[in-house]
Amino acid sequence: MSTTPAQPAVPEAPVAEIAVIGGTGFYSFLDDPVEHAVTTPYGDPSAPISVGTVAGRSVAFVPRHGPHHDHPPHGIPYRANAWALRSLGVRQVLAPCAVGGLRHEVAPGDVVVPDQLVDRTFRRVGSFVESGAVHLPFADPYCPRLSGAISTAAPDVKTGGTMVVVEGPRFSTRAESRNYADQGWTLINMTGAPEAALAREMGMCYSAIALVTDMDAGAESGDGVGQEEVFALFKANLERLTGLLSDVIATAPDPAGCGCSTWSDGLELTYDVPGAGSGVRA
Repeated sequence: MSTTPAQPAVPEAPVAEIAVIGGTGFYSFLDDPVEHAVTTPYGDPSAPISVGTVAGRSVAFVPRHGPHHDHPPHGIPYRANAWALRSLGVRQVLAPCAVGGLRHEVAPGDVVVPDQLVDRTFRRVGSFVESGAVHLPFADPYCPRLSGAISTAAPDVKTGGTMVVVEGPRFSTRAESRNYADQGWTLINMTGAPEAALAREMGMCYSAIALVTDMDAGAESGDGVGQEEVFALFKANLERLTGLLSDVIATAPDPAGCGCSTWSDGLELTYDVPGAGSGVRA
């Protein structure tokens, strides 16, 4: 028996097909957005979910850190965000994020679609599983279909590489940064985990779109990375990123039958997935 609190009513038809979890600057790329205040068993999401149209498709948007950057990386309501999106019918999630570069294969201004993730966070609730034996297959953390659509949407998108997610909110020491680079990891970020795993547990395809805003402390000399330069470079690339997102949304593949959702076929999950049918846990 699941110990998850009773769920609110789930819409019979999907309200949104695809979602973007990103910064507050992405609000403007939705046409005619309507806010949906979703109550979840895991508390409130970062903000009411805005749903509008992009490229003729119904798209949901949630600002990862809240409408006024209210939530630090370790305080983001990751479970509530994932549950809320799934409850609206979302099956695919695009996740633009700011990252630091660890190795010289990347440089500030690069857009990268990573194919691997290393989770170095430690204060976050990283799963919907609170009882029983449910083990998520996560060898490949990003949806290959969705990642492929991003990689072919623009000629300057780089594909592949490992993103290490650290707890934050502080930036890394030089020694930490060099250690990560020595492992062969390419990118460093504070929000990619547990976001990717929670999306998979909800049966949604998920892919990160990483904008390199700086080279991390161990990858260059000088004073190291600072918040102002990260925010400034991300803001300067908003139009570019929203254009990329629009192109991907227009060409995103059908998620039906993708392993991101079929991994739980035949399993008895111990948590509820909204919209999956009464009594069904996947």
